[in-house]
Amino acid sequence: MSTVQSSERPAVPPLTRPEMGLAGLGALAAAGVGALGLISSFDAVSAAAVRWGFGEPWMLPVGIDVAIPVFTVANLLLIRMDMALAWVRFVPWALTLITCGLNIAAGHSLSAKVAHGTMPLLWVVFSEIGAHVYAVRIGAATGRRMEKIRFSRWLLAFPSTFALWRRMTLWEVTSYSEALAREKERQLARADLRERYGRNWRSKTPRRERVMLRMGELAPATEQETPAPPPVENPPAPPAEPKPRPRRRTNTKAAKGKAQRTFEEALTEARTVTAEWTEAELTADRLRTTLHVSQANARKLREQLKGERADGRPLHAVDENAVTDSRQDDASAEAA
Repeated sequence: MSTVQSSERPAVPPLTRPEMGLAGLGALAAAGVGALGLISSFDAVSAAAVRWGFGEPWMLPVGIDVAIPVFTVANLLLIRMDMALAWVRFVPWALTLITCGLNIAAGHSLSAKVAHGTMPLLWVVFSEIGAHVYAVRIGAATGRRMEKIRFSRWLLAFPSTFALWRRMTLWEVTSYSEALAREKERQLARADLRERYGRNWRSKTPRRERVMLRMGELAPATEQETPAPPPVENPPAPPAEPKPRPRRRTNTKAAKGKAQRTFEEALTEARTVTAEWTEAELTADRLRTTLHVSQANARKLREQLKGERADGRPLHAVDENAVTDSRQDDASAEAA
């Protein structure tokens, strides 16, 4: 389905003060001319009343002339309260036609008949103009009044215009521009159904879509829908993501000591630790795990310690002052 976006007409600007004054003068002049027309028909209607046997002949023209504006005002009030009756607007027309007929009968020549018949007709013409303005304003405010279709469209495309007017009346589409937008979408939807089902699209189209098309609520396919892939009974399992390897926790203390110790310091510590080790126990792996040094340094320490044992030198700890001097020498060498 589609939601028709109607292009609403811009609102008519309100009348300015000069225009309001001009409209007031026009209304007063119309009322005066209409009253003159009713008064001029008084004699003709009174003469007809005498012929018809009225005891008070003046009552017939006064009753008709007063009833015409009364029913006109009643029609305007019904329109204002959104309670319009279609037949009420024709009562002033019927009374005016009666008055015109009596005035025409009173004339002796064609020009006299036209003059007598025209004057009473002016009141109804002006009252109908006022009722039309009033009805349009009230209908625009309530949204109940149906807009007119252009007369030129009736002339140029009568069948399609009649079908458009019929749909507007059946489905209460009061806006002419909205009805045109719906008609465009309906034509596009028909073309889409014909392209989809072929020449016999009316019989092949599902009934629900035909009803929606008749109501003007079936939207055309603006985009080519891609068919959904058929469902797979046993879809392959997605590849399992490799578990992240836990980060190896390094011994902070050992790393700190290893970063600060030099080979001489490690050798001094190794001499102290391995003083009671046998020759078989003096291996690189045991030195590495005990002193927390690298494999290469562990081999060097092993070779150094075995060499000292072969030379018969005692395994003693180096003096702390000598160690301090060695650290200072190493720091000076790194700085250089």
